Amino acid sequence: MSQGVNMNEEIKAVADRLIGLREIMDVSVEEAAGVCGISIDQYKKYETGTVDIPVGILQSMSKKYGIDLGTLISGKEPHMHSYCLTKKDKGLSVDRRSDYKYQALAAGFQNRKADPFIVTITPEETREIHFNSHPGHEFEYMIEGSMKLVIDGKEMTLEEGDSVYFDATKQHGMQALNDKKAKFLAIII
Repeated sequence: MSQGVNMNEEIKAVADRLIGLREIMDVSVEEAAGVCGISIDQYKKYETGTVDIPVGILQSMSKKYGIDLGTLISGKEPHMHSYCLTKKDKGLSVDRRSDYKYQALAAGFQNRKADPFIVTITPEETREIHFNSHPGHEFEYMIEGSMKLVIDGKEMTLEEGDSVYFDATKQHGMQALNDKKAKFLAIII
């Protein structure tokens, strides 16, 4: 099976879990779109399983309706409540989008207050910047490489060791620079 097929199946599975959450909680599409801060049409596209759902959108739903973000992404319940150790390169893979590779670092911890990820982007996958927004805040710390970050029309370059904290309701998107991958810690709050 090709990676494209696997990715499409993962997107569809996440969309199905999102629909299931909405139905179990007796939430209308209109209410869900409002929770996510997006249009009803955009929300409906996410539920088709043909358009990838940004992590921030999933986090909005998970926070509002009390379901773990990792459960929405993977379909597995977290079990840890004292601590959650994630070894290097062993985080829950969230490779649903072609332009970002996410690794969830705390997916096994119950009732998290924030969701940390290691995110890797490549120049090939981010030639065109894809923008998104979601409720809450976001913190990013550059681990490797450099990237252009655009927040609400303001462009900035982040190099290794740089960080930024921002209002995630503002449209934002990233692009790897210098023909090299960029890796950063992203914490969605």
